[in-house]
Amino acid sequence: MEALRRPSLVRRLVILAAGWSLAVLVVTALVLSMLFQQAAIRRFDQGLVELIDNLTAGTTIDDATKLPLAPALTDLRALRAYSGKYWQISEPVNGVLRTRVRSRSLWDSELKTPPDLALRLAADPGKPIFYDTRGPLNEPLRAMATRAELPRGRAPVVFMAAEDRSPVDRDIRKFAAATAVAFLLLGVGMVAAVVIQVRVGLNPLFALRHEVAYVRRGKRERIEGAYPTELMPLADELNALMAHNQEVVERQRTHVGNLAHALKTPLSVMLAESQAQPGPLAEVVTRQSEAMRQQVDHHLRRARAAARTQGSGARTSVADVLDELSRTLERIFQDKGVVIDWDADDDLYFLGERQDLLELAGNAMENAAKWCKARVRVRTEMISPERLRLSVEDDGPGLSPTEREAAIQRGARLDESAPGSGLGLNIIDELARAYGGSLMLDEARLGGLAVVLELPRAEA
Repeated sequence: MEALRRPSLVRRLVILAAGWSLAVLVVTALVLSMLFQQAAIRRFDQGLVELIDNLTAGTTIDDATKLPLAPALTDLRALRAYSGKYWQISEPVNGVLRTRVRSRSLWDSELKTPPDLALRLAADPGKPIFYDTRGPLNEPLRAMATRAELPRGRAPVVFMAAEDRSPVDRDIRKFAAATAVAFLLLGVGMVAAVVIQVRVGLNPLFALRHEVAYVRRGKRERIEGAYPTELMPLADELNALMAHNQEVVERQRTHVGNLAHALKTPLSVMLAESQAQPGPLAEVVTRQSEAMRQQVDHHLRRARAAARTQGSGARTSVADVLDELSRTLERIFQDKGVVIDWDADDDLYFLGERQDLLELAGNAMENAAKWCKARVRVRTEMISPERLRLSVEDDGPGLSPTEREAAIQRGARLDESAPGSGLGLNIIDELARAYGGSLMLDEARLGGLAVVLELPRAEA
């Protein structure tokens, strides 16, 4: 869930670039459609202007009635009823247009006009007015009206021409649809190009991430890839940081070793003196000195493990360690006849120091060999690309759930008659936790105790 909440840089860049690209494409498509529509209407209006000019040039005034006479036009569409091309000549009377002559295509109908058309024409006589209206068959019309003074006319004349605009509207819709399809394909192509560009542009960053992961898993000691100029300073800083961390780890190891020598020498002197002078006080000094030495060993071991887990990511073959431990413990417990059955893949690696895996597996296997009747079984498996499981079982008496919990406590000894300090399982637990792992005690299938460790895994 946490990974789902984290924003993705690739997703952000793709969404931002694709959003801007699509917005630009949509605006461009709308502007192109609007410009095409305006150009088509202007071209259409030009035909109406030419028709009005022909009407103006061909109209005459009857000498007797002083009314305009129909011009002799040769446009066949204007002669065919309801053809979609119409003209009409009117006179303004008291602010109302009275039709005097109309084209045969109108038949017995008249062109519909806005209510204030006569007033608008009177306000600016020389200016043509374009408007949309409906024809005799309710078809959409584009109309033009203009006012003119004719020689010998008794009043100004209003010339009107109109034509069915359905073909123009169809062309506009076709252009808009074609533009939408073209820009949609262009948008898809641009989004795909943005995705490819972002992925290609961020490839060096992904490569750097993998390089750092290789270093963390112990497959490489430092970042060595060739990166763009912008990323090289980051790679150099990461290398410097890892070198600094390694130096700190080495200093910690040195300090831990110095502390171990500094403390162990006085403790050895105290033990030697107490053994040389037997008595109640000597017994107390011996017992407490042994306890102090065990505690010093325990805490120094823990400090070394914590320091090593911050290192560069060393890896250790699990099979090699188990083979070495099995042969050693079988020799140590040969009088008891202990048989250690172990199995591990050759390509299974522990992400840590060999010494720590020896201590983890060694304590668990030694404890099993100490308490078993005759058999110890060790099994390993990969539970994820980053984790492995190591289980050590014996056929001994085992522990109850309450005893298992107590056994992990530092210095706990459930059987005082057995040799040892009681720190074995606690050491395993603390060292496993230092590596980000865990320890679990369970009932073994052999009947005894099962010590199950989950530890970090390194790639082969």
